Amino acid sequence: MQIEHPYLMFLGDAADQLAAKTAQGIVHWRRDWCVGQLRLDDCNANLGLPEMTIAEAAAAGVRTLVIGVANRGGVISESWIETILAAIGAGMDVASGLHARITDIPGVADAAAANGGQLFDVRHPTETFEVGSGVRRPGKRLLAVGTDCSVGKMYTALAIDAELTGRGVDCDFRATGQTGIFIAGSGVSVDAVVSDFISGATEWLAPANAPDHWDLVEGQGSLFHPSYAGVTMGLVHGAQPDALVLCHEPTRTHMRGLPHQALPEVSACIEGHLAAARLTNPDARCVGIAVNTSGMDGDDTRVALLGELSDRFAMPALDPVREGVGAIADALERI
Repeated sequence: MQIEHPYLMFLGDAADQLAAKTAQGIVHWRRDWCVGQLRLDDCNANLGLPEMTIAEAAAAGVRTLVIGVANRGGVISESWIETILAAIGAGMDVASGLHARITDIPGVADAAAANGGQLFDVRHPTETFEVGSGVRRPGKRLLAVGTDCSVGKMYTALAIDAELTGRGVDCDFRATGQTGIFIAGSGVSVDAVVSDFISGATEWLAPANAPDHWDLVEGQGSLFHPSYAGVTMGLVHGAQPDALVLCHEPTRTHMRGLPHQALPEVSACIEGHLAAARLTNPDARCVGIAVNTSGMDGDDTRVALLGELSDRFAMPALDPVREGVGAIADALERI
């Protein structure tokens, strides 16, 4: 899928700011793509964008209405349908990252067809993928992996993409989740791909390329998370990564959503992900540790942890938000 921008961010009746997490991620990384926001009367989220009606957005050249709110169950509210139909009638495409499909809303698919519009349910891939082959292909690829879920894999890959782009390096961010797809404008939501085809979908997403081109592949899950390790393994094999960056949140006491499952050791995560990666790329190496230190108390504690990790593993250990990812980019340019 290729989603056209500029975007109008639709927040509907979001209950709070957290419900607009998808939209916030898009605005953070692609502010220049986001022309405005449209909120219903009972919306409690705000992106700080100009308020726009559908007519105003169409006049401003908006190409896609993005449903940037996530709610319990991932459903499309009845109260949103009028806005969705109005956007289609104004010549816009509509994109959603919810579990429910826009195309299943009565009348919406017909309206899009009548107006020549496209509907993007980014959680639901429309491509047909082959099984992975593991055949070596040219180009360079980095995969962000994690000690757990939701530890900053997307942010880290995007930060590295921005850093390399600023240095004039030929590179692309390859999105594997719904928010990342909106940020990139294209991608595959791999957690919705049938398990046999995840590695093949990743090979398709990050294909053979010029020898010096870097694909920065967004990671999902963790090999050490009992719920999502299968998705991670398919990504690791399909990405055929030359480089891994391990993402870590040090204040957690257990795996996300699993109080009975202890957080794994950083060393075990590096070794485990490298062992899996070397099935399809024997030269895979870990080039850095990206640490989310937002939950840590005191700058001295944070600096001490990063120093300890860097010394222990002989690679950059940094917080991508606080320090940037320059040291990791330096390591990539030496590969």
